[in-house]
Amino acid sequence: MCDSPYHLILSAFDFIKNSGQEVSFMIWTGDSPPHVPVRELSTDTVITVIANMTTTLQSLFPDLQVFPALGNHDYWPQDQLPSFTSKVYNAVANLWKPWLDEEAIQTVRKGGFYSQKVSTNLNLRIISLNTNLYYGPDIVTLNRSDPANQFEWLENTLNISQQNKEKVYIIAHIPVGYLPYSTSTTAMREYYNEKLVDIFRRYSNIITGQFYGHTHRDSIMVLSDKKGNPINSVFVAPAVTPVRGVLQKQTNNPGLRLFQYDPLDYELLDMLQYYLNLTDANLKGESNWKLEYVLTQTYDIEDLQPKSLYGLAKEFATLDSKKFIKYYNYYFVSYDSSEICDEKCKAFQICAIMALDHNSYEDCLKQYYYIRHSL
Repeated sequence: MCDSPYHLILSAFDFIKNSGQEVSFMIWTGDSPPHVPVRELSTDTVITVIANMTTTLQSLFPDLQVFPALGNHDYWPQDQLPSFTSKVYNAVANLWKPWLDEEAIQTVRKGGFYSQKVSTNLNLRIISLNTNLYYGPDIVTLNRSDPANQFEWLENTLNISQQNKEKVYIIAHIPVGYLPYSTSTTAMREYYNEKLVDIFRRYSNIITGQFYGHTHRDSIMVLSDKKGNPINSVFVAPAVTPVRGVLQKQTNNPGLRLFQYDPLDYELLDMLQYYLNLTDANLKGESNWKLEYVLTQTYDIEDLQPKSLYGLAKEFATLDSKKFIKYYNYYFVSYDSSEICDEKCKAFQICAIMALDHNSYEDCLKQYYYIRHSL
């Protein structure tokens, strides 16, 4: 299964443009270059690919503010994003000038991250983190306590937002929390994950949503405080690319999504997930993007608030939960509904949704996995 051909990307943009939906802004969570061996790319090639994507977006959506985040493939060699200025950081800073103010451009040059107010909603701030600095394979940042001083910058930015009574959406490529397809494995190095979770807990009163990519799968997470109360909703979006490794049985259909939020307090109300049935598209030689599901309707919940999603996760955890079967099918963007998630698989999925830090994750495994397997 290959990376996205250009006409697949254009079909996704064309669908967004002609969907009839009123869009306030766009979140782009990174990874534009192909998933190929390092020797097949170069710094200049990576920059060219990002430039092509940027100019395509700017030409198709000239009046839309786009908020990009760098992915681990948006660099050469892949994964090795540095904690200091670089040719790639400088290039994307120049490319993204139409969407960002000067202060944001400066921090992109310095470390690939930024914060920016939404031009149509001045009380809403987007914080785009470079979580690739915390990624396991990134040897450039190994043993650094605060690569590019991003943690310090994040806390300062959130503190100012709190004083100014702003609301914040966090966006990044590599998500916080644990990978839902494996046991006790954080998406980033565990030290950095604990640090981010701690910061997000302290500022959960102003963070009204978190949005990530990287896994190519559709999943939710709920950040809870240390007492176990749900305080933040987290969304990992599936990819447009259907690429998969040689050893992988499953992949995903291409997906994109639309969030609905309250314009008064920026709380998330609902999410519409769209997809392209790849098998069907290849057979017919045309793309027909469709609505896959509406989150509140398909799961019969009130909204996308942390309490609602936490209650849903509790429902998933019940024996033979039909809602969980649905969730697992959507996890692969309806690629193969015959795929079964056994008890072990389900425990990892549930704990990835409900537990984002080490202690709560271990407690979750004791509840949903270890105990059941010791009976």
